[in-house]
Amino acid sequence: MSRIGKSPITVPEGVTVTLADNIVTVKGKLGELTQEYSGIEIKIEEGVITLERASDKKDLRAKHGLYRALIANMIEGVSKGFEKQLELVGVGYRASNQGNKLDLAVGFSHNIVLDVAPEVKVETISEKGKNPIVKLTSHDKQLVGAVAAKIRGFRKPEPYKGKGIRFVGEIIRRKAGKSA
Repeated sequence: MSRIGKSPITVPEGVTVTLADNIVTVKGKLGELTQEYSGIEIKIEEGVITLERASDKKDLRAKHGLYRALIANMIEGVSKGFEKQLELVGVGYRASNQGNKLDLAVGFSHNIVLDVAPEVKVETISEKGKNPIVKLTSHDKQLVGAVAAKIRGFRKPEPYKGKGIRFVGEIIRRKAGKSA
C-alpha cells in the first residue's frame, strides 16, 4: 500500500471539496482549483478525504499517491497559498514590476519583459546593498513552480562566480577557476 496514498487528508474550515464525474473541485478563500482523476475511488466523510484503489496494478499504485498529493496541495493552496522567492545575483541585475508584468535586467543587451499569469501575484523587493528579490505567490502550486522555473531559466546560476537567478536559499556548487 502506498504510504502517501493511504494517509487521510483533513479538510480545514472554509474549504469545500466536491466530486462530480471524475473531477475534484476544491474551493477556498484564495480561489478554486480542479483536478481530473481516474482509477482511484475518493471518499469524503466528516471533513476527511480518503483515497482507495481497486487493485494493485502498477499504474494504479502510482496514481494512488499522486492524486492524494495533488488533492492535498490543492487544499493547502486555496487555504494558505504558495510562495516562491527568486534572488538576482550579479552586478547591475535589477527587477521591477508593473502589475503582472515583470521587467528583468540580467546582463543582456535588452531587458526581459515577462507577462505573468493573472493567478500569480508578482512582487519585487529591491534594497540598497542587497540582491533584488522576486516574490511569486498563488493558490496553484504547479503554476507558481512553472513561472519560477521560467524566470530562473533566463539566467541560470553559473558555478564559477555564482551569478544568475537562483531560488532564495538555493546552494550553488562552486568550481575552482583556472590556476597558473
